[in-house]
Amino acid sequence: AGGPDPAMGSLGRCLARSLRGQLGLSRPPGPRCFGSAPPELQEKTLVLVKPDAVQRRLVGNVIQRFERRGFKLVAMKLLQANQGLLDKHYQQLRQKPFYPELLAYMTSGPLVAMVWEGYNVVKSTRAMVGDTNSAVAAAGTIRGDFSMHVSRNVVHASDSVETAQREIGFWFQQNELVAWESGDRDYTYGP
Repeated sequence: AGGPDPAMGSLGRCLARSLRGQLGLSRPPGPRCFGSAPPELQEKTLVLVKPDAVQRRLVGNVIQRFERRGFKLVAMKLLQANQGLLDKHYQQLRQKPFYPELLAYMTSGPLVAMVWEGYNVVKSTRAMVGDTNSAVAAAGTIRGDFSMHVSRNVVHASDSVETAQREIGFWFQQNELVAWESGDRDYTYGP
């Protein structure tokens, strides 16, 4: 009597659960519906694990920090960046005198590009990453713990939601972003 209606498909059950929640009624037990995350939990940011960190085998440490924080990985790939991609990504730095060195560094080996999703993920990621200059990056931040010099600062993180959207488009095709339901969302954000 209290279980799901077997005649109702999964989409129907999903809609019924969603409507019950919107009407202030308790939701029946069961998994959340695909794509049911509220928009504020779907904010995305780009994180690049730079070649120095890949060479030093720090990729797992970086991933672990985001997972422990409660963010959801929706895209990741290991790649060798080329000048064309980096020119788009670092468009605002191309006229700086240090750009040739930055380009040489970013093409010196593979990097890992990731898209993380979650509540306030852009601002939180910037705090987790720490100051660009590792000499002043706080202990406990990724750069504070793993970077020794500003020219080898381990990671890149988007600095705004708008920048994140643009940068994600440089590094990933839309079909490479995986929409999936995180089973721990209620434990991370509450019901």
